[in-house]
Amino acid sequence: MDEIRNAIAALIESVQDAGQVHTFERYAKDRSDMQVFYKTGKQILGWHIRRVRTTERSDYPGRWARIYRWEMRGYLSLDDEAETELQFDNLVEEICAVFRADDTLGGRVDTCIIGNEAGLQVLESYPVMLAGILCHSAKLALNTRVFL
Repeated sequence: MDEIRNAIAALIESVQDAGQVHTFERYAKDRSDMQVFYKTGKQILGWHIRRVRTTERSDYPGRWARIYRWEMRGYLSLDDEAETELQFDNLVEEICAVFRADDTLGGRVDTCIIGNEAGLQVLESYPVMLAGILCHSAKLALNTRVFL
């Protein structure tokens, strides 16, 4: 599972100006400490990855598969004058394209196409407060299948 998580992080990091990428959700008691986790330059720009579900299946005798559901949450400081919502939407689309181009995460999974979901899904996108800063936020989801 660590290999899959690291491969997801590497794909996000491969997108220019994706910001900081964490392989787990970061927490801090103090706002300023929390900001450090997601700060890139003078703005908040970063992502974290979380495994949210695992399903094990056997489509026929002797063949087992584990399907992991991953969620990635991204943040970008909101600046209406700079039209950052448009920038963030474009960043999300660039990240989706990178995953579309590598269905096996560099050979670490058998596929990211499970049922009728292929690649990254954009589950939601709206403003949130992160460590006292108004940010754009998007939640992305990815299914991965590994045969055992």
